[in-house]
Amino acid sequence: MTRVYLDNAATTPLDPEVMKQMVQVMESQYGNPSSIHAHGREARSLVEKARKTIANLLHTSPAEIFFTSGGTEADNTAIRCGIIDHGLKHAITSRLEHHAVVHTLEAMEKAGYIKLSFVEVDNKGNVNYDHLEQLLQQNERSLVSLMHANNEIGTLTDIERVGELCEAYNALFHCDTVQTVGHYAHDLSKLKLHFMVCAGHKLHGPKGVGFLHINHRVKINPMIYGGSQERNMRGGTENIYGIVGLAKAIEIAYAEMPQHQAHIQGLKTHMINELRQIPGVQFNGEIAPEKSLYTVLNVSFPEMDMSDMLLFNLDIAGISASGGSACSSGTNIGSHVLTGIGANPDRPAVRFSFSKYNTREEVDYTVAKIRDIVMVNA
Repeated sequence: MTRVYLDNAATTPLDPEVMKQMVQVMESQYGNPSSIHAHGREARSLVEKARKTIANLLHTSPAEIFFTSGGTEADNTAIRCGIIDHGLKHAITSRLEHHAVVHTLEAMEKAGYIKLSFVEVDNKGNVNYDHLEQLLQQNERSLVSLMHANNEIGTLTDIERVGELCEAYNALFHCDTVQTVGHYAHDLSKLKLHFMVCAGHKLHGPKGVGFLHINHRVKINPMIYGGSQERNMRGGTENIYGIVGLAKAIEIAYAEMPQHQAHIQGLKTHMINELRQIPGVQFNGEIAPEKSLYTVLNVSFPEMDMSDMLLFNLDIAGISASGGSACSSGTNIGSHVLTGIGANPDRPAVRFSFSKYNTREEVDYTVAKIRDIVMVNA
């Protein structure tokens, strides 16, 4: 049976070179990086080498990279500690952010720490930058949390512009870059970011590991206590295998970025052109290459009988995709992102997300199955 994996925005396959590197460490290094003996020092050197590799690729200092269990922990740390430790009383986000951001900020508001404002977005998911500036003008100092690329619809945010606005109004800028680290080159020596995050499993690295970048101009206290790890910023023994794998994945991503961008964008463009031949098919979010994450395509299908079975029918055909954010997959809860852009709730939506391992033949197979399903249920 043909199996096609098009849910790479949820998680990506582990790169064989990453696995090889991790297995080597598993087999030979088991010391605790906090131990001062030879085994511990060897483990510590692997962690610091990985930190330096990542920092060099991002054009920042290793002292600004803190390893975490993934993007959610990194988001929570930046938001909660940024607000509390800097005495901020106001935060700005959009209704399209990942729940790791929106739910954290809503909890902070409910607890009485902040007033929360939502910046306007259009029906493609684009931020209204004029409204963002108004919100910054109206509040003395804010935390702004806006993602680089939306994980459901792929629309890109101009984070350079957001950074400039935040600097002009003395705001802290937290950016969820989980979907874009390793897919775009981030130069932290130029970007005006205070916090950015990464999750290894979004770029062919391991699950359960990521990092938080904290600009050296910002000081926060730990969210997790219990030890002096990560330069007193995160208690807990470091996930050595995951950290080594994460660094290797980012290293590979940067080395192969131009060809992967061209390959994956080609697949996405081909799928768009083929799907346009099916009556009634539309797209959620931006799809122009300069405005859209090249790994994500959110397709809006015409109303049909048994529309709630669309994903199930694709799965039967051997195609793995998502009905929205991966964190809501398998539930009956509607997508807050599609609601936020005013998408028609009667039109079923499917997110197809691509990786370097996908092929044109897989796209053609998927489109053919979609055509059959749509025609049968029209």
